[in-house]
Amino acid sequence: MRPVDAFLLDVFVGMVAAVLLCGYAALESPMDGGVREPLWVSCLTGVLIGLPVAVRRRWPAGVAVVVTGVSAVALATGVIPDYAAAAPAFTVSLVSYTVGLLVPQRRSIVTAIGCLAAMSAALIIAADQLWSGIGAVVFSAAMITPGWLIGWIVRERRAYAAWHSDQLVRQAATEERVRVARELHDVVGHTLSLIAVKASVAVHVAEQRPQETLDALRVIDRTSREALGEIRHLLGMLRDDTPYAPPPGLDDLPALTAAASAGGVEVHLDVRADGPSAAAVPEAMGLSVYRIVQEALTNVVKHAAPATCRATVAVGAGTVHVEVTDDGRRPVRTGGAGHGLIGMRERVGLHGGTFAAGPRPGGGFVVTALLPLPPAPHSGGDTVAAPGGPHGAGQAAA
Repeated sequence: MRPVDAFLLDVFVGMVAAVLLCGYAALESPMDGGVREPLWVSCLTGVLIGLPVAVRRRWPAGVAVVVTGVSAVALATGVIPDYAAAAPAFTVSLVSYTVGLLVPQRRSIVTAIGCLAAMSAALIIAADQLWSGIGAVVFSAAMITPGWLIGWIVRERRAYAAWHSDQLVRQAATEERVRVARELHDVVGHTLSLIAVKASVAVHVAEQRPQETLDALRVIDRTSREALGEIRHLLGMLRDDTPYAPPPGLDDLPALTAAASAGGVEVHLDVRADGPSAAAVPEAMGLSVYRIVQEALTNVVKHAAPATCRATVAVGAGTVHVEVTDDGRRPVRTGGAGHGLIGMRERVGLHGGTFAAGPRPGGGFVVTALLPLPPAPHSGGDTVAAPGGPHGAGQAAA
């Protein structure tokens, strides 16, 4: 509730429930012919017990002390008869609940114990028999302890819920940072590899073949601009006011292989789709397939160029199979602890798939990934043709 709504509710409870009930209880005459106070005393007692309830959320400890003290005096003096003690008991329980809910723990315990001692002492003083004294303590505990305990439990549960919510936010932020770091690694690693290769070519042929140098500089210019745009898009997704743009997927593989071809690798792309399976590939899985192929091609450009590479993506019934192989014209480095293979393995693991990478028996290197498609309702349709051919198989060769 808003603060003003909570205040109005407390005013209603204090005026209607507490003041009227306690005032009515004070007007009752004792059954054993005890004290008969003036009318104004009965009304004042009801007001002093019920009216502070209206500000119980602002000064919970002070309100509890006032309400408990007035109730104890009224019960001990007989202004409120024993058989009408339910009215002050309700009010005392309500303010005890507020103390347990809003007052800091140590101060809350001290306030509750003080109110319990004051109420017990007042009722014991008014008692004339031993059993009545024990009953006074039990009655005081029944008025204060349950309300305070419920308030304390509610406060602890709210604190735990706030802590749990904060942990979820922190976890989500951590996962988002990991995702952005992975995406940045793939983008920067791929583009910088191409730029480094072309820059090296330009340095070696700058004097003998100026035209080839110019071509290399054009590739560097185009690749750097594309990388800058993709990085801006990736970081822009972290802002709330950034319009949504779909991440790269299977349809963007031809452009990816064309960029790798500019880095001195002859790339053959083969994308196959079995029936309506291509449409069943989720956006997140399509992005993972794109990044796996991108990282594999980056490794070929960095470690095996010039080389011939074949990238195959087969979307079948329930699985997506990715395989990237090269002929390994340069010696393949299998040692080290680079992040490329680790990142690819993590992407496959997110979808519950299997991943393998290593040297080929006949030379070269192979990267394979098998990602299971999530179950989806069967829908009829003809075979979906993949880019590059009418039968769902296409090749993009440089």
